[in-house]
This record gives sequence, C-alpha cells and structure tokens, in this order.
Amino acid sequence: MYIGIDVGGTNLKAGLVDEAGHILAAERIPLDFQGPESFAKTLADLSGKVLREGVEWVGVGLPGAVDGGDILYTTNIPMENVPLEKLFRRHLDLPLLLGNDADCAAVGEFFCGAGKGTKDFAVVTLGTGVGAGLIVDGRLRGGMASCEAGHMVICLDGEPCNCGRRGCWERYASATGLIQQTKRAMEAHPESALHKIAAEHGVEGRTAFLAAEDGDEAALAVCRRYAEYLAAGLINFVNAFRPEAVAIGGGVAGAPERLLLEPLREIMARECFSSHGGRATRILTAELGNDAGIIGAAMLGRVL
Repeated sequence: MYIGIDVGGTNLKAGLVDEAGHILAAERIPLDFQGPESFAKTLADLSGKVLREGVEWVGVGLPGAVDGGDILYTTNIPMENVPLEKLFRRHLDLPLLLGNDADCAAVGEFFCGAGKGTKDFAVVTLGTGVGAGLIVDGRLRGGMASCEAGHMVICLDGEPCNCGRRGCWERYASATGLIQQTKRAMEAHPESALHKIAAEHGVEGRTAFLAAEDGDEAALAVCRRYAEYLAAGLINFVNAFRPEAVAIGGGVAGAPERLLLEPLREIMARECFSSHGGRATRILTAELGNDAGIIGAAMLGRVL
C-alpha cells in the first residue's frame, strides 16, 4: 500500500491506495502555507490520518519542479530549493517521493486509467496552464527531465507568456487561453449567444462549447480555432516523443467530443509524421478525473 497526496491551490488531498489503484481511505484539508517546515509537518500529519501498517512510501504531487526529495520551486506556494523529504522525515519516517502534478496525472492514468496496457504514454492537462507528463518504456520521465511542453512556442512573436517567452502553447491551448479567445469573440460579436451564457455563468472554459452546442457561429469559430491551437502543440509533442497514446485531461477535456477531440484527431491524423507511416498515436480522454493526482502520487515509486 501507498499514500498519495495531491497538493492543489487551496486544498491538500491524501489517499491510502492499494496495488490496484483503489483509494481505500481519504482525507482533505485546506492548504494553509506557513513556511516549508510547517508544510512538511502538515504533510506528515495528513499522511498519519490515512496511514496503515504496510505502507511503503508517501508520494506527493504538486505544481512545480522537483528533484528527488527536493522541491526546486513551486508555482502556487512560495518554496524554492527546499529539502522536503528531509523535513518530512522529522515527523514521519517513511520515504517521501515527489512529482509534479502533470507527471502524477500521467502515472495515475498509466496504471489505472486511459494508459493501461501501454508502455509509452503521455497525459496533457488543460487547466490554468498546459501540463504534460510522459512515460517512456514504463518509466516516468520526471524530476529534472520532466516535460514542460506548455512552453514550446507555436506562434512566433505571439502572446506573451509568464515564462518570459512569446507564443507558448499554453497561452493558446490552456483554459486561460480559451477564456481570452472567448472574450475576444464576445467583443467582436455582440449578437452572439456567448453573452447570454456568460451572463448566467461568467466566462469560463466551457462557455464557448456551451454556445457552440446551440449552433452559435461565433462560438463554433472559437471552438474550431481552439482545436487548431491544441493540435499545433500536440503534433509537435507527438512527433518528438511518439507515444502509443496521449490522454487529454483537465477541465477543458470535458468538452463534447464532436467539438474538441474529433476535430483534434482529424487534424493530427492529417499532419502528424505518422501519417507517412509508423505508429499512430491514439488521442484519448483521461479517465480518473479528480482522483488522478492522488493515485498517481501514490504510484510514483513504481515508475521512478
């Protein structure tokens, strides 16, 4: 058995996970960051709430860069060059394994979701940014070698990105990018049904897809263009790594298949290098939802 902890922007979620990936017990607490030492104790205390005899390690997935048991930096918690495992073991004497959140999603889906039965597999998460986790020959390409696919440029001199470059994939294919594209369409088309849906729910990643389902032309154009942006980066990623399958996760992945995955697959079948022969990468929907982070963090020791 293993413990997996998913570190989100506002909550910490821990689960006791068995060999088959079943969550046997779970706990959730608000994230109240008071510094690295306090954070390590919180992780240990939370682990203790689901701890059972026979647990081999604690895995933690968090947004940021890691190396072994050390945090190099995190994006939503102010930590840099923190020896987290060393601090954790002052409170609970178990190995602490770290992975970034996209890597953990890939591990979870590899063992228990869309990637079952593959050897070379990837997950691309579409949220505030674009994350990617990659499994090669059954091993995670993580730690210092972890993917930052969201920061490949797909549009030279394009939209400015927080990383300092311009035209990064995540500026166009993330939920954040989709919301920006939707707002621009609303400004250009005051007659669009986008305005009615936005008045009810606010402008969200799903706004364009909801309006497109009703046949709104401005929304359909946003969805078509978004699928093209998503395909542009995904084709680069697939051509570079040639996985058997890529699972699309994150909030945007819940869009209707005919508006997102079907056009995405059509573009990729036409433009990927595999169209000239070789292995064609399957494009799937991630299956584990909110459990992917816990299960993947728990399973880290099986792919490192």
